[in-house]
Amino acid sequence: MSARHAPSRKELRARLVESRIAGDVATSREDNLMKYGFLAAGMAKAKFGLTFVKSWGLGDILDLMAERVGVSPDPMFLRGADRIDPDLTVDGLDRMARHLGAVARPGARVIVATGHPAGLLPVHLAVAAGLRAAGAELLTPAAGFGYETNTRAGRVTRTIRFIDDVAVVSTRGELNHTHSARPMEAILAELADDGEEPPDLVLGDHGWAGAAAEAGLTSVGFADSNDPALFVGEAEGKVAVTVPLDDNVAPHLYRPVTAYLLAAAGLA
Repeated sequence: MSARHAPSRKELRARLVESRIAGDVATSREDNLMKYGFLAAGMAKAKFGLTFVKSWGLGDILDLMAERVGVSPDPMFLRGADRIDPDLTVDGLDRMARHLGAVARPGARVIVATGHPAGLLPVHLAVAAGLRAAGAELLTPAAGFGYETNTRAGRVTRTIRFIDDVAVVSTRGELNHTHSARPMEAILAELADDGEEPPDLVLGDHGWAGAAAEAGLTSVGFADSNDPALFVGEAEGKVAVTVPLDDNVAPHLYRPVTAYLLAAAGLA
């Protein structure tokens, strides 16, 4: 689906529910509550590079996620399928589009990155292409930067790689899912070391978006119902926009999302 044939809000809402990007999603209540608990406990891996002013307990996080994502607010609901409110998804896309539209011009500097290359990479590629066509500069610093991290398979070295100006991380020939803030921190450090101005906008997810927001940049991103950090960051005024959606369905299912977002941002 091209941006020229973007769905209406009503049509997109139906497609979100049909594809389970929103509505009754695959992310379970058990996983949601476990990840909320990780953030409430202050675990670094759950914070996506962000620090918070307020002390966020499990109940506070659940209340926020019910409000901003649409998960069940019932603290006694412990098992089963949870949900994402599709209207909140579309609202978030509208707010994200306004930020993208503001940098769709010559002279604007943007970083686009994703920690979900198996799902969301086509969305980011399309936005990067639209911004480039509008005259914005897509920044690609720290290409090749490597860092060590622990995985279920053991300790590995991951490397920043750019695919058509979209930052991802890879291990050898594989693109990786990552929550880490380290890649974005490396990108921003290289910009500073080279005496370059910071970007006007960062589009990302996970630690890519969190680290950018922590650095004081305008950061917009996507987050699943089990990734509360960006929503907490938005509630505290650090993250500009967080769009709730299932961030790991098959890539082709995001085509209506991409078309709607590009059209709303004036990037069609």
